[in-house]
Amino acid sequence: MSTYRIAPSILSADFARLGEEVRHVVDAGADIIHFDVMDNHYVPNLTIGPLVCEAIRPHVQVPIDVHLMVKPVDRIISFHPEASEHIDRTLQLIHDQGCKAGLVFNPGTPLHYLEHVMDKLDLILIMSVNPGFGGQSFIAQALKKIRAVRQMIDASGRAIMLEVDGGIKVENIAEVASAGADTFVAGSAIFGKPDYKATIDAMRQQLASV
Repeated sequence: MSTYRIAPSILSADFARLGEEVRHVVDAGADIIHFDVMDNHYVPNLTIGPLVCEAIRPHVQVPIDVHLMVKPVDRIISFHPEASEHIDRTLQLIHDQGCKAGLVFNPGTPLHYLEHVMDKLDLILIMSVNPGFGGQSFIAQALKKIRAVRQMIDASGRAIMLEVDGGIKVENIAEVASAGADTFVAGSAIFGKPDYKATIDAMRQQLASV
């Protein structure tokens, strides 16, 4: 793959100065801002919502990748298939709002949901941790799922992003890329370091070796 994208997750940012944080991480070389929405229902944690997304939008020009860990879902961007009663309809609603649409797969969620909606997807997000909290360790079994999804994307002939979220760091990003991912969400691995640019540069150096 020729294009890799780094997507820092603001779940690990300093919420007291979020505008400054997103500006700094984009200046450090981030391609996308990953925005985790949790509802204390689908997952145990409770995080941020549309007002915060609206507030940070003027601070950066890069895409904001909204990952909804909520139930039910509607008029949204990237969601878990088991949280929607009508997956095809929700994907269409996202497109109707002028947004790109994605499906998110937990470590234990089967991929069969993809069989009839590949033509409506712009992004597939593989969770390499169980959702709900930042700072978890990468689940190695996710590599098998990433490889399977890469085969499905290639067979579809569509330009669908393959994103991976959970436990991504400098030490394993090349292995995840080798499995077929092209977009990498990293929270504490970036925001937990004093020099965002040095960390993102180190990630890109590892990706260049794939």
